[in-house]
Order: sequence, then C-alpha cells, then structure tokens
Amino acid sequence: MRVLLVDDDRTAATAVIPALTGRGFAVTWLPSRYGVLDLLRRHDVVLLGTGVRDTAGADLCRRIRHASVVPIVVASAHGAVSDWIAAFQQGADDHVVKPYDVDDLVARLKAVRLRPARPAAAALDPVIVIGDIRIDLVLNEVRVDGDLIPLPRLQFQVLAMVARARGVVCPRDRLLTRLWQGRRGPAENRSLDVHVSALRRRLGRPDLLETVRGVGFRLNAQEHGAGEGSPARSRRSPGAAP
Repeated sequence: MRVLLVDDDRTAATAVIPALTGRGFAVTWLPSRYGVLDLLRRHDVVLLGTGVRDTAGADLCRRIRHASVVPIVVASAHGAVSDWIAAFQQGADDHVVKPYDVDDLVARLKAVRLRPARPAAAALDPVIVIGDIRIDLVLNEVRVDGDLIPLPRLQFQVLAMVARARGVVCPRDRLLTRLWQGRRGPAENRSLDVHVSALRRRLGRPDLLETVRGVGFRLNAQEHGAGEGSPARSRRSPGAAP
C-alpha cells in the first residue's frame, strides 16, 4: 500500500516511516502541504499528520477531499472527541492520536483502503448507516428504522467511535483515552461497560456491539454487513439528546 504522509513534525515522521515500511508500506513523506494534490493519484491513502485544529490543516483536508476520493487518516496530538469529529467534518475517513500506536495505525490504514470509494463531497457531511440504523456525526443523532433515539452524549460518542471503525475492533484503551481523559481504573472500565449495555438496550439491537474480550468493541459482522453510505441528513427532532 502506498501512503502519502504529510507532516511537518520531523520527529514523528522519522519514527513512523520505518515502522510502516517494515510492515510492507511504501511511504512518501512531504514536510509541508506544497505538492500534496499533485501526488494524490499515486497513493492509496493519505496520512495527514498536521491535524485539523488549525486553519491550515483543516483547509488542506478539505482540499484533498474535494480533489480526490483517496482515503484520509488525520493524526493529531490530542485525543479529544471534538478533534475526531472535526476531522470527519473536513472530509477525513478516520482519526488517530500521536504518538502513534503502529499496530492500530496499520489496521486503520488497511481498513480505510478497503472501504468502498464515495463521492468526495459526501465526506463533508459524515453519516454512517448500518442496516436500519443511521448515525449522523454532525447532528449528533441516531435513528433506528427512521425513529429518533435520544442518547446521552457519552453513549452517542461511544457508538460513534465504534461505528467509525467499520468492523475493525475499537480498542477499550482508545475509548477510555478519548472519553474518560485516559483514566483506566475499575470505575471507568465499569462505566464503559454500562454505557455499552445501555446502548444495546436503547437501540434494540443487542448484537450490534460485539465485545472482543480483553481488547475492545466492534460492530457485529452480520449487523454491519447490511450496508453503509452517506444519504441525506435527517432533520433534527425536538427530542434529540444534547
């Protein structure tokens, strides 16, 4: 797989390049945004290491998405939920946190490469569809068979993170890092399990979120296989969760 790494952080780049090449990836590194668009056709995925918090990073992500359907994985030094939602809104397909967990990064690069290509503009309004379940990351709402299911904010964020992995295991540590500020004690682990159980009940799909013991959670293959896409947004309903 050919990876276009765009990152002005020389330390991060020189650390991740040999790790990826050692796993069979061909990596082209650009330390700045200049020339990125000219190289898109020669690569299978873009690893954008500049993040999208700043204007330049967000603008580059949008430009790549408008120019190409190449998958984009955005990396940032922050694990805040606002970061990965912002990345999806600018057209990214996935988000990882620096310093890289190389095995996780490799799994995500492979996963986004295998997803069906979508129209470039569709990524600017990220919607995940799993069978009759529709998750709108912009409106922060979930609908099952067309009915709005109000969810507490934290439960929605757990569902969104697992759904974005599209069948790849979403590690428990990643959920705890982003949603519980990295706290991994017994109380936080129990809280995560309680929220997952509540999600299964609220959605009426007990098999949708599969527990991978000792690792994390993933979408059940049978449930997920029903299809996904980016249809038009649903209207926000008065009962939507905050």
